[in-house]
Amino acid sequence: MERHCEQLYPLLVEMGVTVRLARRSSYINDSLEGWKGVELVDIYSPRKKSLEAIVHTCLAMFSARRWGADIVHVHAIGPAIMVPLARVLGMRVVVTNHGPDYDRQKWGWAARKILRLGEYLGCKFANEVIVISTTIAEIVSRRCGRGSNLIYNGVPIPELRADSSYLESLGLEKGKYILAVARLVPEKGLHDLLSAFERMGPGSSLVIAGDADHEDEYSREIKARAAGIPDVSMPGYVTGDDLVQLYTHAGVFVLPSYHEGLPISLLEALSYGLRTVVSNIPANLEVDLDQSHYFDVGDIDDLVEKLSTALSTDWSSEQRTSTREFVGATYNWNDIAGKTLAVYRGALARGG
Repeated sequence: MERHCEQLYPLLVEMGVTVRLARRSSYINDSLEGWKGVELVDIYSPRKKSLEAIVHTCLAMFSARRWGADIVHVHAIGPAIMVPLARVLGMRVVVTNHGPDYDRQKWGWAARKILRLGEYLGCKFANEVIVISTTIAEIVSRRCGRGSNLIYNGVPIPELRADSSYLESLGLEKGKYILAVARLVPEKGLHDLLSAFERMGPGSSLVIAGDADHEDEYSREIKARAAGIPDVSMPGYVTGDDLVQLYTHAGVFVLPSYHEGLPISLLEALSYGLRTVVSNIPANLEVDLDQSHYFDVGDIDDLVEKLSTALSTDWSSEQRTSTREFVGATYNWNDIAGKTLAVYRGALARGG
C-alpha cells in the first residue's frame, strides 16, 4: 500500500488535487513536510500491530474534519473500520480494498474478526469503493451487497541499469540468482521457497529482499533457516538503486504467496522484463501470465521444477521487451490516477 500511495498521490497532485497524507508517527524518522507536492502530516500511532491502524485512523479522521477535506481516502480493510465515524463527521469517503487481510496467517481469531468487521463497515458505508482485482470485487458484492470500481495496481516502467556493484557486494552473478521481494510474514510462503531452494542443485543463488515490520517468531525462524543454507542472501529491506540492480540482473523472480491483493512486487518484476515463477492463487492468476509461470501453491516439488526450468531456459531480449510492454499498457499509473479522480468526483456528486 505504501508503494501504491507513493505512485498515486503525486499524479493526483499534478491533476489539481490537494493531497494531505497521514503518516504513522511511530515509523517516521525524518522532518519532511511534503513530497512531490503531497503534504505529509504525522499523526500519532502506537507501535503495536493490533492497535496502530485503528488508533491512527481514528485520529486522522478528526484531523481530516478539521482540515475540511472533500474526500477521505482510506486504504485497506483494517483502517476502514473507521469509515462510519468519517460519515458521522459529515465527510465523503472512498475506500480502496486491497484484499481480505483476515486471510493473512499472522492474525489471531480476534484480529480476523475485527478485520472482517472493517471490511464490512468500510464497504457498506463508504461513498465509493475501489478494488484492485475481480476477486476482491466479488467479495465486496457478496459480503456488502454493492458494486465497486475495479482499478488495478500500477507500476512505472523503470530504466534498466548496467551497474552491478551491489550484486558484487552480495557475491551474486548476473542472471544466476533467484530473487524474492517480500515481507517476512507466513502468507508470503518464504518457508516453502527455502525448502525448494535446498532441493535444487548447485549453480544458483537465492536473494530474499525484505524484512518484518514487527519482528516475531516466524521472521526469526526464516532468518535462522536462511543463514544455514549455502548461497542464500537476506539483505533486509532494499530500496533505491540497490533494488533496481537486483531486479535488473535477476535470473528469475519468485513469489510463493498464499495470499495477495494484486502484488506490486510481481508487477515490478514484470516491469523489468523478468521471467517469473508465482503461486497459482487468484490474485496472481489475474495478472494472466502464461501457465508455465505458475506453480501449485504450497507444492514444494512443483516449485522446485518450475524454478529449475526457469533458470535453465533462455529468456530472450524479445521476451523481456514484450513483458515490459505488456505491463506498461495494462498497469499504467497515469490511467490509474485518472480513474481514481473519476471515483472522487462520483463520490462528491452522489454526496450532494
